[in-house]
Amino acid sequence: MCGICGTLGGDGISEVRSMMTALHHRGPDDSGVLQDKNVTLGMTRLAIIDTTTGGHQPMVSPDGQIAIVYNGELYNFREERTLLEKHGYSFRSTSDTEVVLCMYEHYGDDFLLRLRGMFALAIYDKRSGHLLLARDHLGIKPLLYANHHGRFVFASEIKALLASGLVAPAVDPIALRLLLTHGAVIQPLTILRGVKMLLPGHRLFVKPGQEPRVERYWSLGLNRAAALRTRPYTEQVETIKNALDESVRLQMVSDVPLGAFLSGGVDSSLLVALMAQRTSEYRLKTFSVGFEAEGEQLDETDHAETTAHFIGTDHSRVVVCGNDVRDRISQIAFALDQPTVDGVNSYFVSMAARRRVTVAISGTGGDELFAGYPWFEQMAFEEMRRQSAPWKSAAKSLLTTAARQPLLDSLVPMRGGYRFGNWRDDAGFLARYYAANPMFEPPWTARLLAPDLRNEAQAGRSPHYDLSAIDELHQGSILERVTGVCLRGYTTNQLLRDIDAASMAHSLEVRVPFLDPYIADLALSLPDNAKMGSAPHPSSSSQRSYRDAGTKRILLDIAKDFLPPEFDTRAKTGFSMPFKSWLKGPLREVLSDTLSAPAVTKRGLLEPEAVVGVRDQFLSGAVDWAQPWLLMMIELWSREILDSSPMDLAHKRDDAGREVFSA
Repeated sequence: MCGICGTLGGDGISEVRSMMTALHHRGPDDSGVLQDKNVTLGMTRLAIIDTTTGGHQPMVSPDGQIAIVYNGELYNFREERTLLEKHGYSFRSTSDTEVVLCMYEHYGDDFLLRLRGMFALAIYDKRSGHLLLARDHLGIKPLLYANHHGRFVFASEIKALLASGLVAPAVDPIALRLLLTHGAVIQPLTILRGVKMLLPGHRLFVKPGQEPRVERYWSLGLNRAAALRTRPYTEQVETIKNALDESVRLQMVSDVPLGAFLSGGVDSSLLVALMAQRTSEYRLKTFSVGFEAEGEQLDETDHAETTAHFIGTDHSRVVVCGNDVRDRISQIAFALDQPTVDGVNSYFVSMAARRRVTVAISGTGGDELFAGYPWFEQMAFEEMRRQSAPWKSAAKSLLTTAARQPLLDSLVPMRGGYRFGNWRDDAGFLARYYAANPMFEPPWTARLLAPDLRNEAQAGRSPHYDLSAIDELHQGSILERVTGVCLRGYTTNQLLRDIDAASMAHSLEVRVPFLDPYIADLALSLPDNAKMGSAPHPSSSSQRSYRDAGTKRILLDIAKDFLPPEFDTRAKTGFSMPFKSWLKGPLREVLSDTLSAPAVTKRGLLEPEAVVGVRDQFLSGAVDWAQPWLLMMIELWSREILDSSPMDLAHKRDDAGREVFSA
């Protein structure tokens, strides 16, 4: 695991060294730089596999023609190494990076199709003169890039790009609108103007003085294991169980201490149980986040401790209180790299885990692939209801489709536009998906944006257009389609991005066995009734037990052999933190300061009266915590990142070692 960076065009040594300094937290164990004519590559290394100098990067092929910087882990590197050795390749190290380098040399650009892991990489090939960037199938590791007056620059984080001095600290108005509307910026945009995130499953080719060429090398797909859909359910259970066990086995490869996050939910519990079967010589270390009295109703650590005791792990309960969050809120905003409504949980559990392990396994991805989130059932129920009155639904869809045309966006910020904006997004799959979990609806977003930014930000734009590019499985069933949009939207743009930033702020590598492309292919080859075992119910009944809800059916049936009896009778609740209590208590002063009219006016991104209105509505109980939290984080991020000079960003670091909670 590393921080990687580089430039193409001109002498980039000083810029790359500044970026490497800014990325030190991602790789405190080693660093290296390579310069060759128009290209400069840099890395900071967190040593996980082959902790010797044999894994040093940038790594160069024996003939000196190919160089690589690589952030991630290749879980099938041993199998691929064996195949390459049969083709005559010899290896100087036991590092997976050397295997990736040889795979490129042997297979060419399509070597990416053979990688089973998480990665963001850059390969400079002197033979062709091009630089290749690539990102893993599901977007676990980040890779950002920009063009600056003919010079190409890339890095693992925005802070590093800004530290180079080649990227201006200017907010992209469209990205700001997306952030307000969805709670995270939808990739490939980032919060900064001119900076893009390479999309999951994509690669980029660029030569000096030329525009980058981006192309997809992998996509989500239905029925890649076609026979699985029609097999008996017992065989489907066995197939998924064996695949998960293999994914866990592969992802436990490490030369440093490894543990797991254990929330008490079925996804992380099942993975921990599978891991524990392979750690008979030691007790697996697990970690969960709990709260004091202010979050007692949200605390699920009792469930996690019950599961840990049943499995036999060495469990740590991390207690986070409002004062902890208040004391570190600026560091959190800095660590998360882009403003977001999420990430606090990952920040604190990663901080605690890093005291005992260097790698942690997470259950992220189980809800997405096996229909666990509440909006899966909600969307399925609404689809069932829609099909019961097809003519009415068709007529409504026709009208709202016409009303969603971008030419009408300018009506939304106007007087009376709030009702119009909400009405036109009241039909269609993507509009219904957005409505299941909105942040600021488009009319609200339009009013929050500073008036001079609204036109460029496309204020009033329907979420239908924001999400259409990620509707990757539009020909699938309603559950499959939700899986596709969720994986390419919420999971990529928010969960995975935030987990990476929060964990790497503490030099902790987080692995996600559910988000293996092979697991994804299998999950998308299952029939819907393997995931949702009973008829969908309206969202008002979402607080049922796993068993009564019938969601994640196949995972529950796999877990019966591994978890405590009656584990599936507990109410299924998504993980949450007591943000509402914190914002009205320890963080109230921070909230009042960041959302004050003078602060908002000085920043110039948002409309002061609208922002103060959100703050006051929250304090009066009319608005939930997420909206004011996001606005607060935008301002805190701006202070920590935008207002810092490139030199400050290169040397500014979160003091990850300071203990601020009890465990």
